[in-house]
Amino acid sequence: MLSQYMEEFEQEPFEVGEFIERLTWRTNNELQNSEDFSPVALHDTFVQTIKDLKILQEKQQSKCERLEEALRQEKESHAKKIDKLQERHQTAIDWFSQLDEKINSVAGKIMHLGEQLENVNTPRSRSVEAQKLLNFMAEFLAAGSVIVNDIFTDAARLSEAADVIQKLYAISQDLPPGNFAESKRKIEKKYDEVERRLIEEFATAQKSEDIERMKTLAQILSQFKGYTQCVDAYIEQSQMQPYSGKDIFIGIVPLCKHHYEIIQKVFANPQQVMSKFILNIYQLKLHQYAMTKLEDKKDEEKYLRTLYELYSRTLKLSGDLQVYMSTIDDDLLQKLTQQIFMKHLAGYTEMETKCLTAKCSTELEKFYASKKHQKTQTTKGFRRNMEVLIATRANINIAAIEDYGGETFLSEELAINMLQEAKASLKRCRLLSSEADLPSNAIKLNDILLRFLMHEHVDYALELGLQAVPLAEGRVFPQLYFFDVVQKTNIIVHLLDKLCNTSVIPCVRCVPLLRKYNETKSSSPFWSFSNTPKYSDYVFKKRILMEQIETKLDQGLDRSISAVIGWVKVYLQYEQKKTDYKPETDVDTISSAACLQVVQNLQPVIVQIKKCVDGENLQNVLTEFGTRLHRVIYDHLQTMQFNTAGAMCAICDVNEYRKCIRELDSPLVTQLFDILHALCNLLLVKPENLQEVCTGDTLNYLDKSVVRQFIQLRIDFRIIKNTNALKGIIE
Repeated sequence: MLSQYMEEFEQEPFEVGEFIERLTWRTNNELQNSEDFSPVALHDTFVQTIKDLKILQEKQQSKCERLEEALRQEKESHAKKIDKLQERHQTAIDWFSQLDEKINSVAGKIMHLGEQLENVNTPRSRSVEAQKLLNFMAEFLAAGSVIVNDIFTDAARLSEAADVIQKLYAISQDLPPGNFAESKRKIEKKYDEVERRLIEEFATAQKSEDIERMKTLAQILSQFKGYTQCVDAYIEQSQMQPYSGKDIFIGIVPLCKHHYEIIQKVFANPQQVMSKFILNIYQLKLHQYAMTKLEDKKDEEKYLRTLYELYSRTLKLSGDLQVYMSTIDDDLLQKLTQQIFMKHLAGYTEMETKCLTAKCSTELEKFYASKKHQKTQTTKGFRRNMEVLIATRANINIAAIEDYGGETFLSEELAINMLQEAKASLKRCRLLSSEADLPSNAIKLNDILLRFLMHEHVDYALELGLQAVPLAEGRVFPQLYFFDVVQKTNIIVHLLDKLCNTSVIPCVRCVPLLRKYNETKSSSPFWSFSNTPKYSDYVFKKRILMEQIETKLDQGLDRSISAVIGWVKVYLQYEQKKTDYKPETDVDTISSAACLQVVQNLQPVIVQIKKCVDGENLQNVLTEFGTRLHRVIYDHLQTMQFNTAGAMCAICDVNEYRKCIRELDSPLVTQLFDILHALCNLLLVKPENLQEVCTGDTLNYLDKSVVRQFIQLRIDFRIIKNTNALKGIIE
């Protein structure tokens, strides 16, 4: 049982309650009849279990005491071992200190001995070296021109020969020229011969990319006067192969990166060598490449595109290569670039303006040729004003209006082509112009664009459009094309504004800052922006131009509206019968034929206005159109007399007009026609109700004279005048 108790106690987690439950359950199961409960048996079991647990506790306590005693003895044993190890460690430290002192003593003696040996050996080595040089010098001083020493003929001893001849050459420079002239000549000859062999050996090592051999030879040649020839030979051989086919720019950066790593390993002065390496690329390769590409100036547009491409790619190349240049040569690449393109940049502005002028002129000529139209001198409105004056005074039309079959002579495609050409020119101008000339050059190009696009194209089309607007108060419904002119003009002006904001203004407002290639790899310089005098002049000229365009657009819209409203006036005057509003017999209450015809003709005009005019101008035009239409209809109704049936017809007409003007989306016009509808109700209501209607919300704030005028249009006005129905209205 004790082992069973131990198993239960070692379970995790141990619960006392569960242990008692299991003990109770086992006791009940041991009874013969499990359904009977025996408290005596359970009590005996609990007493026995308590005794067993006490015995188990005593055993465990004894076991713990034995383990604690063993632990104490083992602890004392380990403590003694640690004390012995510490004593041995301290002994080792003492021995190490003694050994270190002895080593330092021996090292000091060895260093002293080495210095003594060096003091003895240095003069001896110098003497040996001097002896060797004297032997070699003796050969050069001896008669005869042939030097037979093996050191100068053995290729394997080239480095040794270089060291000897370099020292002999330095010594020979101090010899007097008299008796030693022949010896000096032979030394110089051999010096040149060894130097040449070193350069050839360096070139051979370069072909096989033997970096270590190249480094050794470069170090030897650095003591010779022909060291620059070694550098030149390396650069020439490195740049002998074409960089990348026909496009030279593609291969330059990889070439420089590859050789920069080699130059750093081979030469003692890598920055100077790399600068010379890049300098050779610019002065020889790039310069020749640019001259070849730009030699043909017959096609000016192609020449300008090529110049821009070469210049921009050269600037980008300079930014990429600046990392290989020393800080001393910070602006060298910029100067080299200017030298390459100096001749071409000098005449750039003149050629650019000439090319843009030719392109815009050609586009205009092609457009008018496609329309089979010959440009004529416009009359600037004088003839038109005379025609209007004579037609108004004499009531005759002295000349037919030329509308060119509805042709507006405005082309969005033509405008886009011109703007694209100008954009390309301005892009080139921003890169190729000097800092001082950029604003003025940009304004020159912008003036060319405004001349051809706005003056010779848009302004000319506006003049033709103004002349094509029919005269007001004609009996035939006018054909209006000026709204299309407005639409296309707005589109062209918006396109022009976009170009000006993105291409012209940045050039005119810019104040250039010095470009630092080591700070950026961009092919464009840094710019700051401010309101320069050139910018102020540009804004003033553009504002004057836009005001002129807006004036002509306003004039054309006014004439167009006048033509439509004038036709409404004349049509109602001649086609609206008196009997429409004063029928002699009862008729069906419907709108008059004249009203329906007017509404039918006005609806397409409103649709056309909403299609062609945009922004705030649209609301202004629609409001003006509605107010003029209201005035014509109001004045027309003032010329009529109305009985009850006629008043119903008039109200129907006004309702048709109200339906029509709802498309204008103008609160003012809607209010005017609502008032007109309320005034027409005065023609229909019974006399005793006039006072009530006149004091209603719609008519209460109107001038009494307006209300009185409409009441006077009633056919029974004389009758009701003598009654009290009009008291307070006509007084």
